[in-house]
Amino acid sequence: MNNDNNSRLVYSTDSGRIDEPKAKVERPKGDGIVRIQRQTSGRKGKGVCLISGLDLDDAALDKLAAELKKKCGCGGSVKEGVIEIQGDKRDLLKQLLEVAGYKVKLAGG
Repeated sequence: MNNDNNSRLVYSTDSGRIDEPKAKVERPKGDGIVRIQRQTSGRKGKGVCLISGLDLDDAALDKLAAELKKKCGCGGSVKEGVIEIQGDKRDLLKQLLEVAGYKVKLAGG
């Protein structure tokens, strides 16, 4: 067997496929300001609002995203600590987050 640093065991006849544990990626801490940005790149012209800078754990982030989607009447998701809300609803999102007690800035153009 090769003792190279790049080689790793991916299959064993003893136990089958070997899955390596994934390292938990820690999100960087925000500066206390929630930023709402509109983005269309890579989405075939469809715009989404990205909400970043929230210092919440995954469960609380999912709960906040569900509440925002319900109040905006649209879809969305949570990816890598960033809430994505479909459509250009920055003003409504800003109002909702300010009522929830966050300091909000509209980022980008």
